[in-house]
Amino acid sequence: MTFSLIARCATTGAFGYAAATSNIGVGARLCALAAGVGGVLTQHRTDPRLAPRGVALLQSGCDARHTIAALVASTPDHGWRQLAAIDAQGGTAHFHGERVKPARGAAHGPDVVAIGNILANDQVPDAMVAAFQGAGGALADRLLVALAAGEAAGGEHGPVVSAALRIVTDQDFPYADLRVDRAADPITTLAGLWADYAPWADEFVLRALTPDAARGG
Repeated sequence: MTFSLIARCATTGAFGYAAATSNIGVGARLCALAAGVGGVLTQHRTDPRLAPRGVALLQSGCDARHTIAALVASTPDHGWRQLAAIDAQGGTAHFHGERVKPARGAAHGPDVVAIGNILANDQVPDAMVAAFQGAGGALADRLLVALAAGEAAGGEHGPVVSAALRIVTDQDFPYADLRVDRAADPITTLAGLWADYAPWADEFVLRALTPDAARGG
């Protein structure tokens, strides 16, 4: 009952993910990202420990494929898990445990991988990757276009109430980390939050790194 994607911007090297689900709090449990390294998604019967563990593997030099293999080998409950990873070169990998409920699916493209479970149909991830590849703009904009495309392609079986977006660039804190919970239309609401946040995103980084040069309070 979750559809998500994780991606890399080939121009800037930024990483990001976007996700939507019919459970509350998707942004708190689903993903870990590290600047210059990559990221990992964990969903279905989510184990929030797996995504940070996967990022540590990426930091140690594992690529996406070996990271997913190591995560699967490390947990006896992998049958319940759905995982995806992207590495610093934009390589991707995914895993569906045998107990992940259908419809389930995954799709890969250059610098992007999308996964989903308990979907309306197994073509939702393909629609997300196609939309991401066809979209212009910043990485966050492309991720949000892809998330909306996943919903338009059928989304999941139940009504979506929660959505999240996170971007990391070249710092050890997120460039953006936005979440919507218990909303009637969380994907549209999330896009609206990003539209409000985007003009301030660089300023918030400036306030952290060189506060004397920042504007505002």
